[in-house]
Amino acid sequence: MAAPDPVPSLRERKKQQTRARISGAAAGLFVSRGFDAVSVAEVAEAAEVSKMTVFNYFPRKEELLLDGLPEALELTGAAVRDRPAGTRPLQALEGLALGLAERRHPLAGLAEPVPRLWRTVLDSPALRAYARECLEAVEDHLAGLLAAEGEGAVQAGFTAALGVTALRTLHTAAAVRILAGESPDAVAADHPALVRRVFAAADRAAADFAAGEPSAGARESDLQEG
Repeated sequence: MAAPDPVPSLRERKKQQTRARISGAAAGLFVSRGFDAVSVAEVAEAAEVSKMTVFNYFPRKEELLLDGLPEALELTGAAVRDRPAGTRPLQALEGLALGLAERRHPLAGLAEPVPRLWRTVLDSPALRAYARECLEAVEDHLAGLLAAEGEGAVQAGFTAALGVTALRTLHTAAAVRILAGESPDAVAADHPALVRRVFAAADRAAADFAAGEPSAGARESDLQEG
């Protein structure tokens, strides 16, 4: 039987509360005025903390709004690394996507604040660039895990890219529909079928690529002939 999660200490709870207060103040300012028009000093004033405190919790201004990278790395990495024997990497990520959708997790694009924050991201070149950095970080992390399992570098990178593309496609599809005025409940009801469809296509692409990839010996022979 797994041990229960430890209860956070008073100090840890206070840190979590401070982080949430800063993030909430920042989101409110960014949504109302735009990311580029709000300074970190203004966020600090709204959250009633110092500017240094803001940077202690969020080293980059972009992280005040897009702070899900550590969790994305942890969740996707654990899904691939800890998957049952015989489960393909993209199958493991499909299971993660279904679980996130069921929980209405922000990474699924179905949580209430996510679509409203999307407009802020789309209006800011800095946030769009940071979002791309985050996706690349997740992709590199997954490719590294797969390569460590013995996958060839090209296959590992291709599979990781497919997984991240699938997750991004699903998140975007949900957020776009809600932004267009559809009910979050209606979008969530449709989401599992879309998850299965998207990941089935990604898994087929990964399998087709693996089946057509030449062996290491064949690649070496081709290089020598060239």
